[in-house]
Amino acid sequence: MKTHKLAVIAGDGIGPEVLAEGIKVLKKVEALDGKMKFDFTHFPWGCEYYANHGKMMADDGMDQLKKFEAIYLGAVGFPGVPDHVSLRELLLKIRKGFDQYVNIRPVQLLEGAPCPLKDVKREDVDMIVIRENSEGEYAGAGDWLFKGKPEEVVLQTGVFSRKGTERIIRYAYELARKEKKTLTSISKANALNYSMVFWDQVFEEVGKEYPEVKTASYLVDAAAMFFVKQPQRFQIVVTSNLFGDIITDLGAAIAGGMGLAAGANVNPERLHPSMFEPIHGSAPDIAGKGIANPLAAIWSASQMLDFFGYDDWGKAVLKSVEKVMVEKKTLTPDLGGTSTTSEVGDAVIAALAEI
Repeated sequence: MKTHKLAVIAGDGIGPEVLAEGIKVLKKVEALDGKMKFDFTHFPWGCEYYANHGKMMADDGMDQLKKFEAIYLGAVGFPGVPDHVSLRELLLKIRKGFDQYVNIRPVQLLEGAPCPLKDVKREDVDMIVIRENSEGEYAGAGDWLFKGKPEEVVLQTGVFSRKGTERIIRYAYELARKEKKTLTSISKANALNYSMVFWDQVFEEVGKEYPEVKTASYLVDAAAMFFVKQPQRFQIVVTSNLFGDIITDLGAAIAGGMGLAAGANVNPERLHPSMFEPIHGSAPDIAGKGIANPLAAIWSASQMLDFFGYDDWGKAVLKSVEKVMVEKKTLTPDLGGTSTTSEVGDAVIAALAEI
């Protein structure tokens, strides 16, 4: 029996509630399969830990995490802790420290999911956004000069290395070739005359090695418009850290809402753990009420199954999610239902047992 060691960081707000349902689903897969096992180790890190210890994670936290095959993260952020502290001292620290340079965010309109767009078929919203996850605009480079004085100046520097830019673009080309899909690059070279001109240049250079992949390139503002008006233009998308962060939230909005938005932070070489998470945030206003939608956390568990090589189980979990949404009997309030977080998780498990 293959055992996968998973680190669980439930985090803040609704994180513990939704992650509990994802874990239930993984345990059900484990029971149904009979040839694999998930070994969960829980860590109490997050904003509550910060309130008690003055830090988001233990000093040796990265050393503890590196022993695991994957990390399952709930959510980060809570009132009282500045967002730049909670983000940089936990989530970004893990992403960068473990070189999780590929962020995979599916923008797929599942069967039964609501869509705010008119006259759009389910197959029109079916894309995978590959977001650079280690540098770019989130590198944290810059300075704050003359702080508090009239001549105060802040510098926020985007970092685009040859290595970082080329490897994410190559990853996207490889995926497009494997899936036999188109590849679209999203940049802003007309205004960002260094970073995005460089990005476009590398996209074109790497593309010469993949003549069979049909490509397109859009400015980010135009791409945002086409996400809404013509989402069928996009299959595989590759973009920078900041642009990817923004357009995938837009993608979530057209594919059922943030309660259905999942993300994977992957180290493709598997030299370090990869991390899987719902991307809806901690939603402190509904924490503890039992009404948070767990489907994004369950979808991210499906991504984890794919990562481990259990593609059939990954698809089965998504089909179970679709079955629950199509039946419309057990849904949380954000999807028009009256069920609790736990009840939705139970419904997915019941559907999974029938597939």
